[in-house]
Amino acid sequence: MPNEFAELLTLARMYGIQTAYHDALGRYVEAGPDSLLGALRALQIPLEGLADVPDALEERRQELARRLLEPVIVAWEGHAPGIELRPGTAGGSLAYHLDLEGGERRAQMVDLASLPEVRPAADGDRPGRRLTLSEPLPPGYHHLTVEVAGHSAQSLIISAPTRCFTGDGKPLWGVFLPLYSLRTSRSWGAGDFSDLETLAEWTAGLGGGVVGTLPLLAAFLDEPCEPSPYAPASRLFWNELYLDPRRLPEMADCLAARRLVESPEFRREVEVLRAAPRVDYPRLMTLKRRVLEELAHCFFSRPGTREEDFARFVVDKPNLDAYAAFRAVGDRRGEPWQSWPERLREGTLAPADYDDDDRRYYLWTQWAAEQQMSAMAHEARRRGPGLYLDLPLGVHGSAFDVWLEPDLFAQDASAGAPPDSLFTKGQNWGFPPLQPERLREQGYSHLIDCLRHHLEHAGILRIDHVMQLHRLFWIPRGLDTSAGVYVNYPAEELYAVLSLESHRHRAMIVGENLGTVPPEVYDSMDRHDAYGMYVVQYELNPGSQGLREPPAKTVASLNTHDMPTFQGFTQAKDVDELQSLGFFSPEQAQAERERRAAIRGDMEEALPPELRGRGAATQEAVLRQRLEHLAASPARMVMVNLEDLWLEAEPQNVPGTHTERPNWQRKARFSFEEFSTRADVAEPLRRVDELRRRGTP
Repeated sequence: MPNEFAELLTLARMYGIQTAYHDALGRYVEAGPDSLLGALRALQIPLEGLADVPDALEERRQELARRLLEPVIVAWEGHAPGIELRPGTAGGSLAYHLDLEGGERRAQMVDLASLPEVRPAADGDRPGRRLTLSEPLPPGYHHLTVEVAGHSAQSLIISAPTRCFTGDGKPLWGVFLPLYSLRTSRSWGAGDFSDLETLAEWTAGLGGGVVGTLPLLAAFLDEPCEPSPYAPASRLFWNELYLDPRRLPEMADCLAARRLVESPEFRREVEVLRAAPRVDYPRLMTLKRRVLEELAHCFFSRPGTREEDFARFVVDKPNLDAYAAFRAVGDRRGEPWQSWPERLREGTLAPADYDDDDRRYYLWTQWAAEQQMSAMAHEARRRGPGLYLDLPLGVHGSAFDVWLEPDLFAQDASAGAPPDSLFTKGQNWGFPPLQPERLREQGYSHLIDCLRHHLEHAGILRIDHVMQLHRLFWIPRGLDTSAGVYVNYPAEELYAVLSLESHRHRAMIVGENLGTVPPEVYDSMDRHDAYGMYVVQYELNPGSQGLREPPAKTVASLNTHDMPTFQGFTQAKDVDELQSLGFFSPEQAQAERERRAAIRGDMEEALPPELRGRGAATQEAVLRQRLEHLAASPARMVMVNLEDLWLEAEPQNVPGTHTERPNWQRKARFSFEEFSTRADVAEPLRRVDELRRRGTP
């Protein structure tokens, strides 16, 4: 057993699995055999038990020994490092050619013996050789092919700027509100792209250059409904729920759609959806889909001048045909793809498997969504960076992305987080993590597609759980969260992709680096100019009224969508709920209430005497003081949660809950027409703008 377990540790490390880690409480946690075997199985390593480890270890060693060169190489600022080769022979000729992204080919033949020798990494390994490319590379994705002794191998070379795009360096500010929560006098029961455009115009009128919202990606909104924007049906396509049908060109020519929208029955349904305090996703999607289907039918039955644009979009959008067919099959079968017959599960879909009207509906609505997103983003960028979009960490377990590339996802594991002081049992987020080796082998094409889908429209992109670039906590199927392990990811290669894409799209990158974050993550973010996050709630402690100044390379805010509102936090409105959910014991809950009261007292004490003890007026003064602290700071950007300005106490999401609480559904208390004319909303934002402009170089 000791020798078998030692070999298991070696095998795990050879696949990038950390065999131990320090948790949020500073405890040293060692992975047990079941955890390591489960993680290896999730990586598709055929292991039944410890008895299979020696063979798997030998196979891994042989696999690495056969690898002539690494599948991915990073060339920072166009300068490729010495490329290590393991040719298996000391002599002979080596031929290589480098196909640049722009079409140029560079080729050369060299004497293998003339290349510098590389000392083997471990005893028993054969020595390698180092190949140096003589010319610098332009930014892009280039393909290197090496041939030696009858063997050949390919590698992707990512030539990227060391630092991500950062714009002009001027202080920025913006507002945040989930789009589903935004409501206007013309909404049908949730915000849409037109409402987001209205919010962006209003924000620009106050001086703000950024509007942030939650992910806008495709979702499963029928039954069972999954409203979480962090469990999308795909990271490659938009959510057609946010389309505004009234602004689509087809509406002018589609009599059936206009009659439907103008009918008394439709109007009554809209009024019911508008009046509800929460978004009824299935009911709203059913209503909106009726209109969109009529518009799509009109488009396909009477092709006009836009037909060529549509055809070009379908050809240019990777995997759109497959996505439309996938969703159409799902509509017909009414079950997740894991329950489909084997042929369908394995990716072979035929026209008889779905209704073609459904397939064309999904093609057309993605085109329509792309048009509305493009128009909105273009206008927003004229006034500042524009849209601040959010790329979620993963996708729903039954997502299109997992069906399309099943080997890219570790379907026998779930991403999550280890136990900490709040989530004492840890967190299981319920979606399959990406496999790091598969990512490398495919040249990061899936990740690049996901990034481009967002960066084509975003002036700023937030990367959810930025630790994913370094390591991710995997929970093997069948095990408790506490039995999870960390799996390493190729950070430098991932930062290279981010940096290159950010420059190509002239968009800034923000990494969500909250919680327990290893020092190397901060170092890498700083080195590559990925902005971090500074959140006041994490900074507040009794006696902390003199908060530390937000660092320059941060996006500063009072809270995030996963936290209580500012009012909810200071008044400890969330503590009772956390106690009822089992996150706090009665003693811990009381201690937290006392801590919050002390924080509130400290902040009130910092106010002028005439503003203390005046209830809501005092709370508003405390809020403004904290916002002004952020606005006057060196932070590159300040984001203001609009709901904080009217002292909203209810959160949009309570982490660690799913069915226990109606997350991702609550509408804003006030409509746009109401809050946009309120002095307690506009005046603090004008003050933020004034303080931000004072800091402009």
